[in-house]
Amino acid sequence: MLKLQLSRLASPLGELLLVTDNDCAIHALDFADHRARLHRLLLQLHDDEVALSEGDAPHAVAAAMERYFDGELAAIDALPVATLGDALQRKVWAALRRIPAGRTTSYGELAKLLGFDDPRAAIDIGAANGSNPVGIVVPCHRVIGRNGDLKGYAGGVFRKRRLLEHEGALPAADARIDEKNAQAETMQLPF
Repeated sequence: MLKLQLSRLASPLGELLLVTDNDCAIHALDFADHRARLHRLLLQLHDDEVALSEGDAPHAVAAAMERYFDGELAAIDALPVATLGDALQRKVWAALRRIPAGRTTSYGELAKLLGFDDPRAAIDIGAANGSNPVGIVVPCHRVIGRNGDLKGYAGGVFRKRRLLEHEGALPAADARIDEKNAQAETMQLPF
């Protein structure tokens, strides 16, 4: 049985639940009000063979998250993650880490850049994106609809918007003149 540590981190968007292993690799990161989702994903990805004990967050992870929320957006880029999942999920999650802060891409564009020609592959990419257990660090919030709509986010669309505003991909709410027409810059990812 895999033994993991559950810890809590404060964030401007609400308390975070962090799950790490003995090597400080992140297995899950989610908002505390989505604890059931975090547990469900952990059990699915670890074949029901996981034991959680509560403790303090590893200093390196906690410090990097604090720096990220303080505006040093690249502070989380090198954090180690231990993402399990099927081949498509791992491919999508690795691609998400290559989307730089302040940029977004669409589900369809991500599917194309991962080598999928069928436009319906965006649905599979969206499902893999939605099953990402390591929010923020594996930045699934940086994937939006082709038309600029934010679409779903496991932590809540309001948090997705706030994260994209924090990273500069969307104008801050108080600077937004016409929210209906505000769209994030979409990038082309070189894969």
